[in-house]
Amino acid sequence: MTVRAAWLLTGPPAGQTRTDTRLAPLGTYAPEGELTTRDGVIAGGAPLMATSAGPMKVQIGTGRALVQGTTAQGCYPVAITAPETLTVADGDPQSPRLDSVVLRVYDGLFDASGRTAAAVELLTGTPAPTPVEPPLPASCLRLWTITVAAGASAGTGGINWGTALADRRRYTASYGGIIPRGWGTSFVGSYPGQYRDNGTSLDRWDGSSWQPIAPDVGWTAVTLVSGYTNGGNAQGPVRYRRIDIAGVPHVQWRGGLSWATSGAPPNNAYPLTTAVPSAYRPANLVSVPIAAGGVDIKGDFQTGGALRLITSSGVTTWCSLTGVQYPLDA
Repeated sequence: MTVRAAWLLTGPPAGQTRTDTRLAPLGTYAPEGELTTRDGVIAGGAPLMATSAGPMKVQIGTGRALVQGTTAQGCYPVAITAPETLTVADGDPQSPRLDSVVLRVYDGLFDASGRTAAAVELLTGTPAPTPVEPPLPASCLRLWTITVAAGASAGTGGINWGTALADRRRYTASYGGIIPRGWGTSFVGSYPGQYRDNGTSLDRWDGSSWQPIAPDVGWTAVTLVSGYTNGGNAQGPVRYRRIDIAGVPHVQWRGGLSWATSGAPPNNAYPLTTAVPSAYRPANLVSVPIAAGGVDIKGDFQTGGALRLITSSGVTTWCSLTGVQYPLDA
């Protein structure tokens, strides 16, 4: 057998062996509920990768995963120890369809299959002008979805594997571990203090939403409305970034602005073309003193993401945002 599952009934013709137990990913994994586990692929190398094996054939590589059954069943650790090849049925003459490659566990103690096995299978979708992925049966984990064009067959050239494969592998991790980024990253967290990789940094689940916690070290340049110029007082272009100070997320600014008429910043003193994204907006209005030509002025960083310069008499034609920073929490 090349698809092995642990925690299945022992004995012929299938079931758990000592080798299965050694290969399958045993342990306590990320919970999704009181008695359920976040199923998914175990990261490491290129697990369960899909590649073309012919015009109408797809091969799934080796890897490990967890497949959650019903609450009563629990979660099954599974290992694929040799590549599995599946044959895709010919396309419908009229409409495209979506087929899904899945990892499925059969357990005759809980289902009507009469089987005790784990398998890589192909679920055939329904042809339609706008097809959808086939629904998943119980104890089943979606890995890949294949777009099967109308009329596709080995005789017509088969499937265009370069564009037909959609990665549906989602990942899981041991309890307390960081969930690797994969398909379906909009999932709801299970408990406050859970972490996930968002592709560039880390998020922490606070009980109701994911909050970024790792500093964004890259600077984002702003676009200025007509009448303003970057680099006022030789300060460089205006830009901002997220940083972490003692565990509290902050936004840091740098750069300078200039304008033509002394004492009269244009656009009612709103220099930004668009508001900064929500992840960079303060929870409350932040007013900070900033350096300017002739006299200090104030910058109001508003909860909607706008910046307004609060000027006073005597200001000339520039101001600086270098050194400005504010917390994002309330």
